[in-house]
Amino acid sequence: MNGSNGSGLLDWNDARIFLAVARHGSLRAAGRALGISQPTIGRRIAAFEAVFGGPTLFDRLPEGLRLNEAGAALLPVAEQLEDAALSLERHRAAASSVLSGTVRISVGEWAAAFLSHHVGSSSENPPPSGITLELVETMQTANLARREADLAVRHYPPESGDLYISKLGVFAGAVYRRIGTEARDWVTYPEEQGHFPMPRWVEQHVRETGDSVAFRASDMPMHLTAIRAGAGRGILPCFIADEDPLLERVAPPMPETSCEYWLIVHRDLRRAACVRAIMDWVQSLFRSERDRLAGLRLGTTSFHPGRPEARSRRREPGQTNNRCREQSA
Repeated sequence: MNGSNGSGLLDWNDARIFLAVARHGSLRAAGRALGISQPTIGRRIAAFEAVFGGPTLFDRLPEGLRLNEAGAALLPVAEQLEDAALSLERHRAAASSVLSGTVRISVGEWAAAFLSHHVGSSSENPPPSGITLELVETMQTANLARREADLAVRHYPPESGDLYISKLGVFAGAVYRRIGTEARDWVTYPEEQGHFPMPRWVEQHVRETGDSVAFRASDMPMHLTAIRAGAGRGILPCFIADEDPLLERVAPPMPETSCEYWLIVHRDLRRAACVRAIMDWVQSLFRSERDRLAGLRLGTTSFHPGRPEARSRRREPGQTNNRCREQSA
């Protein structure tokens, strides 16, 4: 039923829109988040306000909408309603035994590259048929309780929440350059991303050696393109760079550039057939590709683990940096 009808009864969808506007601070941003037009958002907020006798719930400011005292009083109650509705939705999804529909995975840039490489029919281990796989690359892990994603593949486990968490494996990174080039300069991230371990390692190396930074870019695919073009050397995931015929490793993988990865799902959704099938697929990929992900299976690079310099610096696969934070979290 609609909150604007004559009964004056509350429509949960209007409460959902109220929460979106409160969180995003404008009708337009809330509309983008929910996939609803801005005029519709405005009408539904007016209907929601009418259910409570007509007082405005937001102050209309030049920079956007801000909850006023009346709106702030409703916020915790609306969040309780949201929690209950989402819990019902998770239980509904878990009860379905049909392997169809969409499963949305929250990923960082390295996990996105790895999983998307295996979605085609040419993959030896493609995802289950009948399921639409949706990868969403974000800086922060999606809120699984709010169904922003069905599960997550991230390089650190969350500290709270009713979640099932399982370790998947290790993504190793190493320094690469284009074959046949000296590539003394560096390819790295912009200064605003300099607090992450990989750019921090590069900046420290630059300070200690006096080398220069040739190119900065905000994501790994741009780094890969620039290094392949000979712009400089930089840190890349081994599972990508080891198989690139234009690239060679400068040194073996370093603990500072290796990350443990985890599978994260809300416990209510763990029993959903579609989600369970995708979880099994992700876990099987990490098992079958373990050595390649850890940088232990070299492709066409000129650096080989058997060389003296490799033997002196080789680490065991389990020696990783648990505190690693990937650029796309």
